[in-house]
Amino acid sequence: MKDKPVVAIVGRPNVGKSTLFNRLVGGRVAIVQPEPGVTRDRIYREAEWNGRRFVLADTGGVVEEAADTIEAGVRKQVARAIEEADLVLFVVDALTGVVSEDKAVADILRRSQKPVLLVVNKVDRFDPPPALGEFYALGMGEPLPVSAAQGLNTGDLLDAVVSRLPLRKAGRKEEGEALRVAVVGRPNVGKSSLVNAILGEERVLVSETPGTTRDAVDTPFERGGRRYVLVDTAGIRRKSRVEMPVERYSIIRAQKALARAEVAVLVLDAVEGVTAQDKRIAGMVEEAGRAVVIAVNKWDLVPRERKNAGEYREAVTAALDFLGYAPVVFTVATAGRGVGELLEAVDRAAANARRRVPAAELNALLAEAVLRNPPPPVRGKRLQIYAAKQVAENPPVFLLHVNGPELMYFSYRRYLENQLRAAYDFSGTPIRFKLRRKHRDGTRSVSPGTL
Repeated sequence: MKDKPVVAIVGRPNVGKSTLFNRLVGGRVAIVQPEPGVTRDRIYREAEWNGRRFVLADTGGVVEEAADTIEAGVRKQVARAIEEADLVLFVVDALTGVVSEDKAVADILRRSQKPVLLVVNKVDRFDPPPALGEFYALGMGEPLPVSAAQGLNTGDLLDAVVSRLPLRKAGRKEEGEALRVAVVGRPNVGKSSLVNAILGEERVLVSETPGTTRDAVDTPFERGGRRYVLVDTAGIRRKSRVEMPVERYSIIRAQKALARAEVAVLVLDAVEGVTAQDKRIAGMVEEAGRAVVIAVNKWDLVPRERKNAGEYREAVTAALDFLGYAPVVFTVATAGRGVGELLEAVDRAAANARRRVPAAELNALLAEAVLRNPPPPVRGKRLQIYAAKQVAENPPVFLLHVNGPELMYFSYRRYLENQLRAAYDFSGTPIRFKLRRKHRDGTRSVSPGTL
């Protein structure tokens, strides 16, 4: 965000801030529900209007008096969004008029001394012109009416936004794309604390209450000249525990975060160990084909008699045997311990997921593996591998030309995968095999699925 101006959307709960955010960025990014308080963390997306690019930030609703730690955390997040913003969109509700919470938000903005645009949302008719006189009492200048839900007058709003944005000199051109890392796990294992420890600031709302994070929050940062985007996802609960529509949306967002990430950090609770829900989430990661690093968080809370890292690592690997290739890192997010090692493991996993094996080396390796341990016969026939090549990366996919895909036992596929892993560093990434039948006449057909 360093080379783009930032526009923060603020206001009390349920005035339509997230609906406006989605309208201006052109997609359903923030969760929108009739109930107040759905948005809690800051959510950032890039927007463009008439050739001007800027970063739009959605924030949680500000209440007059924070009744609990979550509301207090939301106020802190909003304060930070205002602090870093070049322009603030103060959103109020045309249907309810000015209420005491609007006045409280106006006081916060006056103290910030930031440029403010007063946006009166939920104006669904402009003929006759809406009566906006009472909103002048907020002292935020001329109110600008819009309907975020219907998109009415949002073009005029964007014109007003870009006319007030400062001109910034373009920063240095970034080389390459940022590495996208999805942080996943069940609720209350410390995902948000871990994200904050990596960033070195309280960027994501942290609370002991399970389910605090609801949206997937994309946060760019740099470390050692390497660019990353962290996606802190809502805790994934068992379906039987999902009662609120918001939580169902959060699960979908977590799955989408995995789909667009290169590496997943699967966060476990060191005290509770690997649970059934951890296994389900690990299965989602494996099915998505993401490179993965396992972070065993809250390591400081493990009793001394159980605190053997080697034995604990073996137990995790045994419980999640289908992710046996994933490195295990021990962290204490609240103290920032293990963060450096975790990011180093993420870098290695990403690099290994992009690794390519030359065809000549691959064929020589497989030929030697088959010679050393021939495939078992299946109904009197034995698997033959005629040729192989790597056809994809992230994750690595190897195409094998064989006499019969059905002759490849799972155990033999695992044997070939282990031979590849022994020869090349594929730690942290899954490996896929795709089988293609080669007929006697030389024609080929692709077998269904990828092993």
